[in-house]
Parts: sequence; C-alpha cells; structure tokens
Amino acid sequence: MKKILIANRGEIAIRVMRSCKEMGIKTVAVFSEADRNAPHVRYADEAVCVGPAASNQSYLLGDKIIQFALEMGVDGIHPGYGFLSENAEFAQHVTDAGITFIGPKPHAIRMMGSKLAAKEAAKANNIPLVPGTEEAIEDRDVAKKIAEEIGFPILIKASAGGGGKGMRIVETLKEFDEQMERAVSEAKSSFGDGSVFIEKYVTSPRHIEIQVLADTHGNVIHLFERECSIQRRHQKVVEEAPSVVLTPELRKEMGDCAVQVAKLCDYVGAGTVEFLLENNRDFYFLEMNTRLQVEHPVTEQISGVDLVKQQILIARGEKLKIKQEDLKIQGHSIELRVYAEDAVNGFLPSIGTLQTYQTPKGNGVRVDDGFEEGMEIPIYYDPMIAKLITYGSNRTEAIGRMLRAIDEYEIVGCETTLPFGRYVLEHEAFISGNFDTNFVNKHFNGEDLLIEDPLEAEIAAKLAVYLMEKHKQKGNMNEVIVEETNSKWNSRKWS
Repeated sequence: MKKILIANRGEIAIRVMRSCKEMGIKTVAVFSEADRNAPHVRYADEAVCVGPAASNQSYLLGDKIIQFALEMGVDGIHPGYGFLSENAEFAQHVTDAGITFIGPKPHAIRMMGSKLAAKEAAKANNIPLVPGTEEAIEDRDVAKKIAEEIGFPILIKASAGGGGKGMRIVETLKEFDEQMERAVSEAKSSFGDGSVFIEKYVTSPRHIEIQVLADTHGNVIHLFERECSIQRRHQKVVEEAPSVVLTPELRKEMGDCAVQVAKLCDYVGAGTVEFLLENNRDFYFLEMNTRLQVEHPVTEQISGVDLVKQQILIARGEKLKIKQEDLKIQGHSIELRVYAEDAVNGFLPSIGTLQTYQTPKGNGVRVDDGFEEGMEIPIYYDPMIAKLITYGSNRTEAIGRMLRAIDEYEIVGCETTLPFGRYVLEHEAFISGNFDTNFVNKHFNGEDLLIEDPLEAEIAAKLAVYLMEKHKQKGNMNEVIVEETNSKWNSRKWS
C-alpha cells in the first residue's frame, strides 16, 4: 500500500496522514470549496476538490471520491469518522473498484449499523442487553403496551440512528404519542429510515466503551476502556481512559464481551463496542461503532498503540503482532472536544473567524486540530475545532495538565467549550469520579461561566474609571462608557 486517499477533512484527515507519513505512504486529500485552504489539504502529498461546500455535494459523494482515487492510483481509502465511514455501500463500492477499504467489511458495517440487528446478534450470543423490544415498532398501540410492560421511563431510539438523533426519553404514558412522533420524524429526516425501537431508560448510567482491534486471521484484542459519560445532547464532550470505576475483574469481563461482539460479526480493523454501566456493576451492550472514534487518542496514550497504523497494517492483511497479555494500562489520559459552541447559551453553535488561535504545548499535551489563525469556521460541518488531549502518570496529573492547557489555549473570534471543560474538571463530582451521563443536567448551569473572578472584576472596574476620565468632556458620558467598555471587554480572551 503506497498511496492512501483520506475521504474526510479537518483534524482526522491530518491525524491519518501523519501515521501514513511515518509509514512512508503517500497521501491524497479531498476537499470541498469551503476547505480549499484548509491545513489538511496542504499537508497531503496530493489533493483534489470534490465539490461545493455542502457535504452532500462533496464529502458524501462516494462514487466521485472513488473515481478520483482510481485516476490518482490510490491503493487504499481511509474514511476517518463521520461522513462515509459507516456507509456499507461505500465500503462495497471501494472494494469492487479494486481499492482497499481501510475498515471493516461491508457485512459487519450493515449488521452493526442497524441497532436492531446488532441487538438481535448480541442476544443470540448471550451478551447482556438493556430490556426492550427486539424489532422495529410500527403499531403505536402495541408500542404503548410494550412501554408499560417495560416500565417508564423508556427510551425511543432510531434503529439507524447515532449521535443522539432520533432519540427521545419518555417519562410517562401521557407524553408517549408526541415523543414517538418526534423520534420517527427525526429518524426519517436524518437517516432516511423511520424505524424505531423501545428500551428501558437507565436513569443514571455511565457510558463505557471498549476499543477493539481485529485482523483478517481471526485474532481479536481489546485495548481497555474509555469513560465517555460527560455529554451534552447525547454527544460526548469530555472522555478519559481508563475509567475510575472499573475494577480489574469488571474490565476483563467487559473486554471479553467486546471481543465476543467483534467476533460474532466477523469484524476487521479498529472498532468500538459501547456499553451502559449501571450501579458501577451491571453493564449492557449498547452498540458497536464500526470506525475510528473521535476519542481514540486517549486509548493511544494509555496503551502506546497507534490505532491508525494498526488499521493500515490490518488492511494490508498482516497479523496483529500485539497479544492481549502484552497490553497494560500506562498512566491516565483525558480528552476535551473543543467545539465552537456557546455553553452559556445551551451549547449553541458559535461560528466566526479565528482572530487569535494559539494552541497549548508542553509535557503531556497533545492537540489534534485542523484549523489555523485567521481561518473561518464553516457552517456546513461539525463545529469541532480541535481535540485537546492530556496525559499523566495518574489521573490527578492528567487533570492538572488539562487545566493548564485550557489556560494556555487562546481562541478569539468565537465561543468555545474550553470554559465548560474547566468547569467539568474542577467540579467535585468529576474529581471524585462520582458522575454519570446526567452530569450536565445535574450540575451544569451556563450562567456559572459568567461569574467573574476577583481579577476580572478588578480589571473591569479600572477600565470603567479610565474611560470615564477619557470621555468626561463628551456629551452622553454613560453611553460612551457602556459602549467602549463592552467593546474592549468583549474583545479580550475568555478562557
């Protein structure tokens, strides 16, 4: 494999290219018109524009990407995450074109891409599942009856869903019809498939996922767990490895279960098996993501394994050289997803130009990003700017380094999740490890981020006095002071 096309953009495209470069493999970038000057385009050995800004006219055009790959003599295509990464038809078309798809086989993507099919396969192999339906629900009256039998609260979930879309929590029978209608509608618009299923809503779970690697020779290993319970809108924001609550015995049990899931779908490559953990003891299979995860760096940090390199070696047909007994957890790692979002206002997107963009450095700090100072954050794609990852010999050191890195990260031009990250890492619930997926609902109030510390209050007071002196001869002094104070204060870096 001498040349690989990365069918993605931004930080994950650069992440894959870096491993390719270390392996002596040439890379091809694809880009939309909005990403023409993006870092991933310049980093690649070759690049080709695949269309206008909108993803459905560029990054989602699988056949067009394959055609470019053929014209440029590409040996393999790496899909990254998102876009076409879990599209079984794309994987099949890549294979049919005589190009290696760096990921699982199409049948595994199909099986695990359908939550109902995945649940059915898991049940047949005695893998623990959250109580719920085993097939898509169409008859609303039947659905209500099942919901009452399971017991409220329940969760209505899109079978083809992901990222929290097509998912609704139903607390009582009275609100069932409305939430069912919303879930089906969102599932149809997001995935083109309105089928949904029902399962018991575990009220205080932790979200634990296990990283697996599988080769084409029947070898499957797991690389321990990631704790992904700090979420907003069912999407992860802070992840860490290992989890603070898993005992060695529970870790082995969940790891063995993840390996079994991979084997039952004849999995190949890097994948993630996700579980809900209840009472820090009972776990239930949730789903399998048949791709590289956003949060894969924390696993790389504690295992010392480059997951992208392993994906490529496996795609080449090589046997895994890593055995389960060779792997040991080394230290602790935390990842904060730096989104262009305003946590004060419900994590709404905050699009703008990166007037200042300076990343933190130093021991134990890693930044995976795809932006540079002066760039505009496109409205067409996910608002993630970067992944900030820290590593320490233990959890306390990893947290300390993350707090230091957040302070050093300078971003002016949009609101980000950096202040939220600091809030989480300084919160007693996170520090103690006593948290679950309800952390945001239980503990976070956006207004908490507006509280000025004494230093900020002192600076604001001095600024107001300065402006009063400067403009004391002007007509409406109060309006001038307010206008200039707001202008100067809003332009400073908020971390």
